[in-house]
Amino acid sequence: MTTSGFTPRRSVLAAALGVAGAAAVQTVASAGSAGAVGAVGAAGAAGSAAKKATAEYHGWTSHTDWLTGSAKGVRAEAGARPGIVISRPAGTVDYTDPHTGTKAAWEYATWTSPVRELSVPATEAIVSWNARTPAGTWIQAELKGTYSDGTATPWYVMGRWASGDGPDSIRRTSVDDQSDDKSAVWTDTLAIDDPASGLRLTAYQLRLTLYRKPGTTRTPTVWRVGAMGSDVPDRFEVPASEPGLPGGRELSVPRYSQEIHKGQYPEYDNGGEAWCSPTSSQMIIEFWGRKPTPEDLAWVNPDYADPQICHAARSTFDYQYDGCGNWPFNAAYAATYRDLQGVVTRLGSLNDVEKLIAAGIPVITSQSFLKEELDGAGYGTAGHLMTVIGFTPTGDVIANDPASPDNPSVRRVYKRRQWENIWLRTKRHNAQGKVVSGTGGVCYLYFPAKPAPAQHRVLRELGVL
Repeated sequence: MTTSGFTPRRSVLAAALGVAGAAAVQTVASAGSAGAVGAVGAAGAAGSAAKKATAEYHGWTSHTDWLTGSAKGVRAEAGARPGIVISRPAGTVDYTDPHTGTKAAWEYATWTSPVRELSVPATEAIVSWNARTPAGTWIQAELKGTYSDGTATPWYVMGRWASGDGPDSIRRTSVDDQSDDKSAVWTDTLAIDDPASGLRLTAYQLRLTLYRKPGTTRTPTVWRVGAMGSDVPDRFEVPASEPGLPGGRELSVPRYSQEIHKGQYPEYDNGGEAWCSPTSSQMIIEFWGRKPTPEDLAWVNPDYADPQICHAARSTFDYQYDGCGNWPFNAAYAATYRDLQGVVTRLGSLNDVEKLIAAGIPVITSQSFLKEELDGAGYGTAGHLMTVIGFTPTGDVIANDPASPDNPSVRRVYKRRQWENIWLRTKRHNAQGKVVSGTGGVCYLYFPAKPAPAQHRVLRELGVL
């Protein structure tokens, strides 16, 4: 079936990241995760808190956060949405775009975070960001880690990103073939080569480089950057959670099928059949009342239905990965819309998702499964993104599944126990009986720059703010 959200480059991974604002610890939760929002039950809070932490996110997003870093040619700007911009370039560098062959000079400036000590020594790390890149500008995000043996990684490039792909920009790209003898970067995820050895990442720094055409005053603006480190244990099955949203709730999220785009723009991840990630992203972006402009969509064939899905695919496409399933690129795309934030995180159970639904925040989840492991799906997949839009009164999952034949059939109800296991496990057997990896609770969260009070509370509780 669709594979854009989880393909062979993730075959050794079960990672995800969280977002900005503050440090947070996530747990592998069983019945009843800690805390409550609205009608969400608080049963099992003490037990959940006692679970071993498996992930920590820390982000830089406030004006004070930006001032804590080391700046070379960038300026921290205050205001409703603080960020960093180029003030006076630190220098000029040539960059040859590997996807176009174009060599050009770019002015640059850098911001480097303080060292962040991880409370959860990690086997994996992912960097994410929210930014604006006008034509003729782009950004690069890097991570340098410290190992538990006292040595350090090189500066790993975790993404070269621009919101557009016009002639004045670069091609958005991950960077392959980055490794030392202890870790490697797999598209968007830094992973320890041999977790069984006991080696872990214990600390890291992030570095942002902002680029622009020489002689202009244009500048990228970065509002948010952060990293998640995680160490999730291998597991074929996870504990079942008890329903925690009495009466259930369903959010009114637009329904879009990726399947109606089969054959459209095959240059972007082989066309619509592989567009689960951007299709899911677009559903949530529109749930929050944002859409591309007519100018944004002018390039799309007017005969195509839902042209915004084509636009989302193009805007999330990773030219190195050759697909639309780069997790940070999807989050960054969502954040290009007015006053929206986009993050990738890992959650511990469906109780955590219930808290978000109760607060009015839908959740995009990544899962892989055999056909017989998810009743009603009608397919199996090596990896697929769906949107959780609610829960039935008995706790089953209401999902917008973009792998449906048409828009009206996108809304599905899936059994709670089946859904939770295929989403949270880190190991599974594929159709050939081979042991492969699962996603371990990966999800995308898109929400307003200024969340409502109930939304703010649950996002903070779950480590997002």
